[in-house]
Amino acid sequence: MEAQQEQGPSLEDCLKLLKGERDEQRLAGLLLVTKFCKGDDLSSLRRVYDAVGPLFLDRLLRTGMGKGTITSGRENDRDAYLHLSVTVLAAFCRVPEVASLEDMVLKIPLILEVMSTEPGSSVLEECYEFLYLVSTASANGSMKFYESGGVKILAAQICSMQDGSHLMEICLKLVELILSRIPLDVFMKDYLSELAICVAAVARQFAVLHNSLKFEALHVLSAIISSKDVVPLFNALRLLPNDSWSHDMRLGIVAILQNRVAPAERLQALMLAESIISNFGEGWLINHRSTSDAQDSPSTDMCLLLVLEQSRVEVAVLLNELAYLKYEAPKDTSATAEAILLKRRNVAVAYSLIEKIIKLISTVDGNDGNFVDEATLTKLIRQLNETIGVILEYLEDAKERGQNKGDDLLASVRIIGSYLAEAPLACKEKVRELLGYMLSVQGEDEQSPFHSVCFLLPMLCQITMDVEGCNVLASCGGLNAVLDCFTKLIGSKDYMVEDNGGVFLTCDTIMNLLLKKDKLQLTFEESDIVKILKALAYWAENAGDTSSMMMASSICALIFDYTSEESLLNHPDFNHSDLRSLYRLIARCQASSGQDTEADMDLIEIVAAGYSRWAHRYPHIGEAMKNLT
Repeated sequence: MEAQQEQGPSLEDCLKLLKGERDEQRLAGLLLVTKFCKGDDLSSLRRVYDAVGPLFLDRLLRTGMGKGTITSGRENDRDAYLHLSVTVLAAFCRVPEVASLEDMVLKIPLILEVMSTEPGSSVLEECYEFLYLVSTASANGSMKFYESGGVKILAAQICSMQDGSHLMEICLKLVELILSRIPLDVFMKDYLSELAICVAAVARQFAVLHNSLKFEALHVLSAIISSKDVVPLFNALRLLPNDSWSHDMRLGIVAILQNRVAPAERLQALMLAESIISNFGEGWLINHRSTSDAQDSPSTDMCLLLVLEQSRVEVAVLLNELAYLKYEAPKDTSATAEAILLKRRNVAVAYSLIEKIIKLISTVDGNDGNFVDEATLTKLIRQLNETIGVILEYLEDAKERGQNKGDDLLASVRIIGSYLAEAPLACKEKVRELLGYMLSVQGEDEQSPFHSVCFLLPMLCQITMDVEGCNVLASCGGLNAVLDCFTKLIGSKDYMVEDNGGVFLTCDTIMNLLLKKDKLQLTFEESDIVKILKALAYWAENAGDTSSMMMASSICALIFDYTSEESLLNHPDFNHSDLRSLYRLIARCQASSGQDTEADMDLIEIVAAGYSRWAHRYPHIGEAMKNLT
């Protein structure tokens, strides 16, 4: 008997009190429950909830908030009632069935009100636990939190929470949950500034913590930052009085990439870096803060080196897996198709990062404030050369298997083109061996090669400055690819001024080849000549600027060496109107002699020299010259 008394009250004793007629009995029962009922004992919690009932719990909460009547002389107990009420509500909501009840959902605005008051600060953790559990249990709960201004209160409090605390952990989970229920574009429209504050706070946790909560922060940031159309969010982040969020994200990403973590987390960190750079610029990769600005601050170039190294590793692994899935795995299965889609998406992230680093390297000598020392630059170039070599091997494998169509192949050509634009002699032998194939690569939606040629134009323009490069391009049939690209760029009504960069690169490449015709074995089909001449005429007439007119007339003058007026007019796709357009073009160039800049004088000389060679084969061009003058 004495042993039984020492054991204290049982659950059954508490339930009897909770079912009592007087509030004093129920209060006593709740107090006993908080002392011995464990949070993970869900069955007991459910029995207790059913015994006490929602009406008493609602009355207790409102009384603690000062909204209900209280016995005279017990006014000082309001804070105790509030603490007890919120504590037991949070405990009951650990039972999912209870958390999903409408009574609990309807208490969300009251709990948010409690959180905004001074007494509520003592039960803040229990308040957030309640909100998280109710929001998790049902879509109605998360929507009620969102519509009741919960995001505003969370944003106002999250920055003052202790790093790594249980309260912070609950807040991170709550943010992640709400973002999974509310589309990000809607969230940004309703709570853009609050979202920016939350991102900055989460970024700090990502930077300073070294436990599982760091990965929770990574998941939250990735869900937000790696989404589409986040430009408004980055604009809001720039307006924050403290800009440490950018540095915090860099610290967190460096910590993930330089430690042994699961491949999924490493890839997620790269995705986060890619999104930040896309919206913030390549300079973010370089740490401009001194080591005194932040504890454990990485060196200036650590983030840059780690991102490139991990991107290089991802490219090598993913391309190998992608090749297996495409060429050796069971065909026409949904699992294979989904795996290929996922690998391509992940490769695209790594490619994007590498391309951004290539762009950064190309500007390190500029006046943009980015500085990379020579030792780092050497490491970067070595890693880039290795990466380009791996990508070329992937393309070589595709060539041997007769495959030249695919967005992954086109993306591979793009990144090779980006690097070769800065280092045209890199991987020289392999590049020239595969040049013809790369010029033939098509995207999934292309009917013929176009973008692959555009991606390689900067490199083609550079290598054709010498005879060896011209021979390489001519011998692989590259001239026809370049001519076809030129006609597609400007030979239709879809031509836009924005394409001028590509057009002039194409023109320079064609000019390089034509000017070395005496040292090359160049041949043209009459149909190709007609196509390029008509495109030149269209471009010159519609571009409207002197540079375009000069370039078009000089190429036209060099092409005229390969044909004659009679041959052109005998072609079914060429007529007198086309010829008159070309003659006007040549005449305008000749008439402008002496009025042009020094840069155009070389082009005028090319036209004049060409006219002296072939004028006799174009008997009506003299008439055009007279009419213009």
